[in-house]
Amino acid sequence: MQGKSERKKSYGLLIAGAVLLTASLLFAVWAYRTSYAHSVALGSELTALSSQISDVETGAAAGDLDALNAQKAALSEEKLANERPYSYALTVLFFSILLTAKGILNATAGVAQEDRMDTKRLAQAGLLAALCYIGFAFFKIDIPVGTEKTAFHFGNVFCVLAALLLGGYWGGLAGAIGMTIGDLTTSYVTSAPKTFLLKLLIGLIVGLVAHKIFHLSRSHSPKYVTGVTVLASLCGMAFNVVADPLVGYFYKMYLLGVPQELASTLAKIGTVTTFVNAVIAVVAASVFYLALRPALRKAGLFVQVTPEKETI
Repeated sequence: MQGKSERKKSYGLLIAGAVLLTASLLFAVWAYRTSYAHSVALGSELTALSSQISDVETGAAAGDLDALNAQKAALSEEKLANERPYSYALTVLFFSILLTAKGILNATAGVAQEDRMDTKRLAQAGLLAALCYIGFAFFKIDIPVGTEKTAFHFGNVFCVLAALLLGGYWGGLAGAIGMTIGDLTTSYVTSAPKTFLLKLLIGLIVGLVAHKIFHLSRSHSPKYVTGVTVLASLCGMAFNVVADPLVGYFYKMYLLGVPQELASTLAKIGTVTTFVNAVIAVVAASVFYLALRPALRKAGLFVQVTPEKETI
């Protein structure tokens, strides 16, 4: 019988995480006081300009509509550019917290000496991260709310699918990275830090239910596999339906400085869009997983998720 693998304490990741955490925190504070403060002022100008355009469209005021729309577009671009540094800083800050937590685990529990990077899982995680990005960036319907907006999208489908296929840790990272990049490269840039956190948690919850509790990747009857797949997807999306509007409300108020009334309105509308996105994700991710499972097994590409493989 093979003995328990030797584990050696490692401090490299903890040091790297602590350094990155400190640097990102300092940069976030600087960006909030400079470029983001300017974007807030531009947001007030944009609100006033939108009201003026509305008056011109209804005939309540005179003005050149084309010139006003062009001015609005330019102002929106400038506002977005000023939001990016703070959003990047917060995203790196959240990532560095995760890195530091993993570093603490490595420093206390140690790392198995024979651990090796699973290239099959890494390649599939990269592919699913790309699908998460595509599902959000190219398959969405925007819903404007003042100077902010929310959206119906397909990104959560592949976030859940990644956790079903790869386990909570790798699946969560694939969803978090793919959809965070989707935010950072679109007008949803200020949502990127929140997205990173929530999509990672969705993956961890789906992976916990599917693989640590019900061991989905082992051989089971079709009925069992179907039931566990739907249950795990439901658990991940039920969490998101509650957490996304709630976390978004406090995130926008306390980290972005959005007025309470607008933050509350966004949370209420976000509840509707999040619920619709959740229903789509549960149905589509379950169908995709049940279709891919036998095909991947036949091709020798199916990842056997075990409790030991849920962490790196």
